[in-house]
Amino acid sequence: MEDWLGSFRPLGSTDMAILKLRRDDDRAEAEFELDYLTSLTTRERFELMLRKSREMALLLRRHERRRTTEVIKRA
Repeated sequence: MEDWLGSFRPLGSTDMAILKLRRDDDRAEAEFELDYLTSLTTRERFELMLRKSREMALLLRRHERRRTTEVIKRA
């Protein structure tokens, strides 16, 4: 990828990789994400998935998750 300002390198499970592009490129972003995920072990992928699931549950509780009927206001 000649448009990358930096090249991808696998990082430890506590570090996050960051992609910097000169211009928007959905294909490069998808390739970068797949490269990152395939660089992780199965255990690291499951830990990432579980951490993100807990993060989403916390956000839903923090922002008072409401049912669809409570969100929609009838005019």
